[in-house]
Order: sequence, then C-alpha cells, then structure tokens
Amino acid sequence: MSTPRFSDSPIPRYLQVADVLRQRIARGTWAEGHKLPSLEELVEEFGVARVTVRQSIELLARDGLVSPQQGRGTFVTARPNNERWLSVVTTLDALARVYRDTEPQIVNIDESTAAPALRPGEGTPAERYVFMRRVHSRDGRPYCVINIHLDERIFRRSPRRFRDETVIPLLTSMKSVKIAKAHQVLTIGTADMEVARLIQVPVNAPVAEVRRVFRDERDRVIYLGEVTYRGDAIHVEMDLKP
Repeated sequence: MSTPRFSDSPIPRYLQVADVLRQRIARGTWAEGHKLPSLEELVEEFGVARVTVRQSIELLARDGLVSPQQGRGTFVTARPNNERWLSVVTTLDALARVYRDTEPQIVNIDESTAAPALRPGEGTPAERYVFMRRVHSRDGRPYCVINIHLDERIFRRSPRRFRDETVIPLLTSMKSVKIAKAHQVLTIGTADMEVARLIQVPVNAPVAEVRRVFRDERDRVIYLGEVTYRGDAIHVEMDLKP
C-alpha cells in the first residue's frame, strides 16, 4: 500500500487522516466489523504523530463510524451517511430543485461589482454585475464554494433575497427574467489552499469544478457561476445510448 504524505495545508492533519480513513469505510475497503490497523501501523503509514492518529480515530468514533474497544482494537461500526448525495443534473429545472431541496446554509464571504472574464462563445457581458462569493453547507459541513456574477439590474430587483437565498431557484422563479440559454461544464480538478480551507478538505484533494452560464434572449450573460464541490459530495450518473 502506498504511503500518503500530507503537505503543508490549512486543514489540520488529523482531519486529513480522518478523511482518508472515512473514505476507506465509505468505499467498503473496510467493511462493518473490520478491525483497523493498530495505532503504530497507522502512524507508520501516514507519517504523522501518534496524537494525530488518535484524534482522527476519536473524530470517527464521535461520528459513529468506528468503536475503539479496550484491549481489542478499533472496529468499523457503520458507513458514512449521504456520501455523494449531490447529483449532477442536466436540466435547469432539476438544477433549481437541487438547490431548493438541499436547503444549504449560505455564508457570504465577499461581495463587489467585479466583472466576469467571459470565454469565447459564452455571450456578451451585461453593463454591470454584482459579484458574490459564497460557501454552501449541509448539516454543518461545507460542500462547495461558489463565485457568482449576477447582472446588476436583476440583482437590484430583489437584493435582500439574492443575498439571503440560493440564487438559481430565485432566478428561475422570477417571471420578469427570461433564461434563453443555459450551459454548464464540469471539470475534475484539485483543491488549492483557499478552496481547501473553505470546504475543509486537504490541499490537492479531488474536487469537481462546474462553470454555469445563463443568457437572456439578447445573448447577454445574466448569470455566471463558478462552483467548486468537494469530490466526496458529487455523484454523476447518466444513461448511455446503445
């Protein structure tokens, strides 16, 4: 088995170790009833201090995933719930339902009037935009960070709601807003230091990066969203034509 090594990261090492152990349980590598390697073996594998591994085990125990038993070792007691619960959808209505049904807790961490950098073929820019940088969480666990550029004219129609609610369900519910074209691209990437800190994953952990562009009937970009999701929250499933 290869030996993971943790580089400098804003995420504490015990959380990084716990994430690796959690993924082994989630994937079934360690089934329910499986005895975890000894503390010494985990210390050797991860190249961290004993106290770090002990904190990781304690965290998993609090989550109900493992049970340390005096004199016997630590055993897997359950698999994580709701792993990869956020499905990637392919219609605008389904996308609005995803955000409406998850009831994320929103943290606005930045707001300005910065203009987006549009790519060729994405449409023409609006005169002004409102920029919002947010973290969305579920059950107290951050699952994505999102950069939003919203046409200022639309934002001014309901600024309080746009600040307090998820943007896409609100945008699609506005009768005065016509979304003529909607396009999204999903790319697999890795978390940089800032994203890792915001969604609480190790630096260089796998993430899903989604770029969404909504245009009106005049081909004007009214919404641009750049979302980075935790890799362990995303589920992609699609039918293939025979």
